[in-house]
Amino acid sequence: MESSGQEAFIAKIRSALGKSPDDLPGEPDLCTSQLTDETRIILDRIKNRSQDERQQLLDRFIEMAAPINLNVSVLKDEESVTAAIVEIARNKDPEWGHQKSIVAWQHPLIERLNLSEALTDQNVTVQLSKSDIIESKGITTKKEREQLRQHVIDSYIGITSADFCMADTATLVMRTRPGQARSVSLVPSIHIGVIYLDQIIWDLKELYALLNFDPEVQKEGLTNCMTFISGPSKTADVEATMVQGAHGPREVYVYVINQIYPRQAFGAPPCDRRPKEAVRPHAKPSAQLKP
Repeated sequence: MESSGQEAFIAKIRSALGKSPDDLPGEPDLCTSQLTDETRIILDRIKNRSQDERQQLLDRFIEMAAPINLNVSVLKDEESVTAAIVEIARNKDPEWGHQKSIVAWQHPLIERLNLSEALTDQNVTVQLSKSDIIESKGITTKKEREQLRQHVIDSYIGITSADFCMADTATLVMRTRPGQARSVSLVPSIHIGVIYLDQIIWDLKELYALLNFDPEVQKEGLTNCMTFISGPSKTADVEATMVQGAHGPREVYVYVINQIYPRQAFGAPPCDRRPKEAVRPHAKPSAQLKP
């Protein structure tokens, strides 16, 4: 970039930020390793959200999901989520072949959905991303990975939970763990994410504060991969024409269970959230936003 073009580019950014050429850098660093007063306020805000504030987060998430073709449904309980997934499996066909296969995380919430039993009548196989059967047989790590890879490739629906959901960008945030492979959300044609209401946070600032300073999150720390997902895969490389599904799922659904994370059933959540009550039901608790 030529010097004049570079200066014009920087000036445009400076103007958009409301800065002048005389302003000196010196604002607090967002990525500081020190626990600042601002970060304490953020953490306190997350832990003490009211019903109305949780409703605002939910509304913002749904609003920001619409333009990126992210399908959001607010459901009352886990049984409703199971019924919604069964309906998708019934109405959606694989892109290749005829056998319907689903791969899902080995996660307390996903396991409580009892998908294998619910989908028996449809002859849909459900494979967890880390099988107890494989472990019990003592199969080598390499062989286990090959089997998992093949299960993911053969599946047309991948089902996960998430650590957080950022409302301001309608973004799922998922840390990779044993039994919770990132490929489950990236390879199948359809990705379904299931979360609880209080896993929705505002933005990157809140996420950074939780990842770095929340005691519950720090117990595990950062895993070897953290995936950010905002709607289906998109590309417009060819003739500036938007195409979905070229590099990942062509459809993404998020089911928000209108309840607070069940600590007694699952153990400590990604952060110690309060209060324990859920928000009032959404105006259309089972309606999906259409692309």
